[in-house]
Amino acid sequence: MRVMKWSMIALAVAAGTSQFAVASSQDESKGFLEDSSLKLKTRFEYMNRDFKNGASNNATSGYRQDSGLSQLLTYESGFTQGIVGFGLDAMAMGSVKLDGGTGHRGNGLFAVDSENNPEKSQGKVGGAVKLRLSDTTLKYGRQFVASPVFATDDSRMLPEVAEGTLITSKEIKGLELSAGRFTALSAQTGMGHDSVAGLPDEDGNHGKGLSGGINIFGASYAFTDNFTGAIAASDAEEYFKKYYLNLNYTLPINDDQSLNFDLNGYKTKGDDRGDLVDAIGDGTLGVDNNLWSLAAAYSIGAHKFTLAYQQSSGDNAYYYGVDGNSTIFVSNSIQISDFVGREEKSYQARYDLNMATYGVPGLSFMTRYVMGNNIETNGLGEGKENEWNLESKYVVQEGPAKDLSFRARFANYRANGAYSGYSRDNYDTRLIIEYPLNIL
Repeated sequence: MRVMKWSMIALAVAAGTSQFAVASSQDESKGFLEDSSLKLKTRFEYMNRDFKNGASNNATSGYRQDSGLSQLLTYESGFTQGIVGFGLDAMAMGSVKLDGGTGHRGNGLFAVDSENNPEKSQGKVGGAVKLRLSDTTLKYGRQFVASPVFATDDSRMLPEVAEGTLITSKEIKGLELSAGRFTALSAQTGMGHDSVAGLPDEDGNHGKGLSGGINIFGASYAFTDNFTGAIAASDAEEYFKKYYLNLNYTLPINDDQSLNFDLNGYKTKGDDRGDLVDAIGDGTLGVDNNLWSLAAAYSIGAHKFTLAYQQSSGDNAYYYGVDGNSTIFVSNSIQISDFVGREEKSYQARYDLNMATYGVPGLSFMTRYVMGNNIETNGLGEGKENEWNLESKYVVQEGPAKDLSFRARFANYRANGAYSGYSRDNYDTRLIIEYPLNIL
């Protein structure tokens, strides 16, 4: 794939002006208003983390509990007709706190005010302009991003929002290219345009935001219907450079059975500033890290069985966050832990059940267990951790409440004494109810 990537990029550039490119997305544009959409997603989320070996926020509370209600309104225009199409996207979002006092806040659903109390409500808005030529789109402004090296997180009440420019090109069938530069990232609980916390400096003070910005590049290609590959790279100025590789292959056995293999890998290299900081507070220097995972999944009818292995190595644990809190596309990143400690090796066993086969479409179950060991600590011995997850989800299939979903998640996390200073034992319970509504 390394040999092919530059030739594929050259072909994609040439395709924009060559005559073998047939009808493009821009050729089929119906217009600015005609292709527009307006969507409203309402979310209720309850989250409780019960810490078994110590208080969470103060001397009297051993748990964290929050709940809230949020709404996300997104508008996406179509593109004007012509050789170059013009469009606009916009978003508005807000949330209100239903529960989560000062004594048991801290699950990341809401920010805190100047008196360290949870905010009762929060919200933000944004917009972006976009241009399209053939099958290549340029978008500038506030937007959601899902690159393996820069991904906005939507695991709490409100999603992270990135600010910058992203170009996506699909000029050749099966090949997608992307490149962008982002200068700000608004956290899930931060309403400012650049409110994520950066790496700590030598005095332990965390910087704010992307600082010098982040440049990203990505390419994915479908070699066949069953085999895909992807590469990506980023340069978070004043932090680190990151590289990513993915290979995914599905082997059909018959109409009811298949095998899937999924390989993901990251290489992180700290820059001049990153080499001088303690990225995760464990007393080591630098953020250099290699992280990879390999998962094998066997599907038969309603059942899927998955085994996965993941390994982290380098000067420190895998670091992410300033490049988005979803920038961790590996198998063992699960509900509580990511299993990315320094020199950590982790193993996963997972089972999925789709109840549609048994006459209940929309209902699914999942359980998994991940065990990690070989974690290097500062003179405390070998760190070990394990986590068990149980999850059920139901999506209404038809009627006035179509697409309304109910999701229950439970996690039991444990770490040994050598690693308890990094992650504490807890039970994590979440209930998420979502209703996406297509207004236009």
